Amino acid sequence: MSAPPFVELRGLRKTFGSKRVLDGVDLRVETGSVFTILGGSGSGKSVTLKHIIGLLRPDAGEVWIEGTNATDFSESQWVEIRRRFGYVFQGAALFDSLSVYENVAYPLREHLEWPEAQIAERVAESLAAVGLPGVERMLPAELSGGMRKRVGVARAVALHPKAILYDEPTTGLDPANSRRIGQLILRLKRSLDVTSVVVTHDLELCFAISDRIALLQDGRMIVEGTPDVLRASTHPAVHEFMHGGTEAEPVEEEAAHGS
Repeated sequence: MSAPPFVELRGLRKTFGSKRVLDGVDLRVETGSVFTILGGSGSGKSVTLKHIIGLLRPDAGEVWIEGTNATDFSESQWVEIRRRFGYVFQGAALFDSLSVYENVAYPLREHLEWPEAQIAERVAESLAAVGLPGVERMLPAELSGGMRKRVGVARAVALHPKAILYDEPTTGLDPANSRRIGQLILRLKRSLDVTSVVVTHDLELCFAISDRIALLQDGRMIVEGTPDVLRASTHPAVHEFMHGGTEAEPVEEEAAHGS
């Protein structure tokens, strides 16, 4: 019998006020894979991510994690589920008043009763994993956009999660740093054997990293498959999205520490 998918969403529906954001979303993310959800602004990508870790609860449908139906779990049960996940927020979401060290150490202090020496070792390990050794004493304001994103990833991997959720990881970055983030996602997949779910509008990132891709539109996954399946699709919505049907995102210039 084959192993269950790491994440499975079945018929997920979610409405905010009069707006139906998710209208029967079905999704299977196999363990150890990179699954990317494409979609335009307001398509429900981030809402889907938040359902995966119980930050939002569906109006209808089911959320399964590693073969367990977690849909009706209590908040304390979801806290345990969330420990399996790292979450990389769209804007990195670093605490501006805290050093890089304290930002990466934050989840360790929240969830583990480790001595400071062990925390320091894990912080250093996590920063090295994202290519930023030795920046512990810097403040977020001293970092470039690309570096802030990578510190956000370091914080997400500090607890050695089984899966990492990435919410628009390249928004605001120039093409070179967007490619670095893509390379980082693949490197972490190989080195930590993590499952990754990425939501993005970035086609170059999507096709560079994904084992499978789904296009979310009007609250439904209208096409899902390998990168080759998406490239060959004749679905009008896929063609529109891939050939200029989305809005441009702002580009942030990299500062001196952009490497």
